[in-house]
Amino acid sequence: MQSNDARLLLHAVVPTLATGAVAVAVSAVVAGGTGAIGAVIGTALVLLVMGAGLVVLQSTARNHPQLFQMMGLLLYTVQVLLVAVFLMAFKDTTLFDTKAFAFTLLGTTLVWIAAQTRGHMKAKILYVDPDSAEAKKAETAGSPT
Repeated sequence: MQSNDARLLLHAVVPTLATGAVAVAVSAVVAGGTGAIGAVIGTALVLLVMGAGLVVLQSTARNHPQLFQMMGLLLYTVQVLLVAVFLMAFKDTTLFDTKAFAFTLLGTTLVWIAAQTRGHMKAKILYVDPDSAEAKKAETAGSPT
C-alpha cells in the first residue's frame, strides 16, 4: 500500500472510529448492553466493508487504471449487497438491538464517506508523473546535426 493510500485510509478510519465510540456510548445509555453491542457491530461492519473496498479500489487504480471506474461501480454494488445480506441474516436477532445497529451503521457510513471525500480532496496526489516528463524531454532533446 502506498503512503497516499494509507493516509487516505487513516483519514477515513479515525473519524469513523470516533463516531462509532460515540454511538456505542449513546446506545448503551438508551438501549443498554444490547444497544452497545449493536453499535459495536455496526461500526465494525462499516470499517470492514468500506475499508476493504477502499483497499481493493486503490489496488485496482494502481494495477489496472483502465478498469477504475467500472471497478468503483461494481465495488459499491457489492458493498451494498454485503450489508443487505448481513441485515437479512440478522433481522430477527436478539443478540443486539437492531435500531442501535441501524442508526450506527447509517451514521458511521456517512462519516466514512465524508471523511474519505475530505481526505481525497486534501491529498496532494499527482496525476502526472514528473519523472516521466523529464525522461521524455531528455529523450527528445538530442544534438541538432
